[in-house]
Amino acid sequence: MTKLVLRDGYLLDPGQETLEQGDLFIADGRIVGLGQPPDGFVPDRVLELGGRIVSPGLIDLSVSLREPGFEHKATIAGETRAAVKGGVTTLCCSPETEPPCDTPAVIELIREKAELAGRCKVIPVGALSQGLGGESLSEMHALKTAGCQVVGNGTRPLANPLVWRRALEYAATYDLLVVVRPMDPWLAARGNVHEGPVASRLGLPGIPASAETVAVAQILALVEETGTRVHFTCLSTFRAAAMIGAARKNGLPVSSDVAAHSLHLTEQAIAGFDPAAHVIPPLRTLADRDGLREAVADGGIQAICSDHQPHEADAKADVFAATEPGISALETLLSLTLKLVEEGGISLPRAISRLTAGPAAILGIRAGRLAAGEAADLCVFDPQASWRVEEANWVSQGRNTPFWGQTMPGKVRYTLVDGEVVYPDGDEAAG
Repeated sequence: MTKLVLRDGYLLDPGQETLEQGDLFIADGRIVGLGQPPDGFVPDRVLELGGRIVSPGLIDLSVSLREPGFEHKATIAGETRAAVKGGVTTLCCSPETEPPCDTPAVIELIREKAELAGRCKVIPVGALSQGLGGESLSEMHALKTAGCQVVGNGTRPLANPLVWRRALEYAATYDLLVVVRPMDPWLAARGNVHEGPVASRLGLPGIPASAETVAVAQILALVEETGTRVHFTCLSTFRAAAMIGAARKNGLPVSSDVAAHSLHLTEQAIAGFDPAAHVIPPLRTLADRDGLREAVADGGIQAICSDHQPHEADAKADVFAATEPGISALETLLSLTLKLVEEGGISLPRAISRLTAGPAAILGIRAGRLAAGEAADLCVFDPQASWRVEEANWVSQGRNTPFWGQTMPGKVRYTLVDGEVVYPDGDEAAG
């Protein structure tokens, strides 16, 4: 494997929240030195960084790769290419495939396709219930034996609280992390936007904030009884974040993340019936947005995810209520996080920690640190550069983003996985 030097960069270790200028040395896919090379180190390649920032590769906890089953929306090869363009080196992919990710065979298929693509590392999330139907539990023992460490039911609800309790008990038996998208299906009903004045003015069915907080309260009560490790993903309300933060202080093994777009957009984004802003959970109030930002800054929320959901053009080409929810978001994850830093309220090291060390701790994996001996999964970016969200530089098969045409802060220069440069690849470097 290539011996590599990243020369004259600012080394950002989010675990320690430090930023220091220096060189980084890589051999056999791992970091072997920071500042000074190990004895006898002779590099095969030198990347001159010119003061750009070197951080651990981003870890995205909520990504829909669509394949298998929905290749008309996206493929594993295409979306992992979009991931490394955005600095993401590890991602958790949704179990909502066809067939669902409820057997070792599907998990192995996803892994094989990801390895064949040769870009970022993919962690398949196993289905919590058979066929994601919400009634019969999946064979979690078989999933664990196949190497699955995380289970969830995606956006699909479980039938009732008793099924939830049995699912959490079963997962705890095998020390599986359970990922929950908190949404009470009865309170949410057929809603597709935040229940409030904007929804009323537009005549769209709303989803109350209580749909999220009730679901969170139910799962927290069950965690108290079962002791299961639970991660709440894609929070949309500050109240839910506060509830989970209080539970953590009381010793419950829970964690949470928020999608980057929920830290910037509010219910006002749908005022023109823009289907690109149709997401579930819905965009909430300005108070929720600001409260979620505070929770990210103070550690009440431990991670920021993309909630990447690519769609084909037809999925967004209808009246608002009939369109499919979701944003293609891998390529804007880092930039939207850097925008938080620009707007104040959080330091750069802490913001990057929410994309690296925070997700790694939630997953219980050895990643998210800059230290000798760690895997050389790295993101090199220029926080002073900017780029425009447009067709010419977009990689994901899904073009569904509300940020189309906007100028974004920060630009990824290199992404490395196990010491190999995976972005830019040959075509991008030539272009």
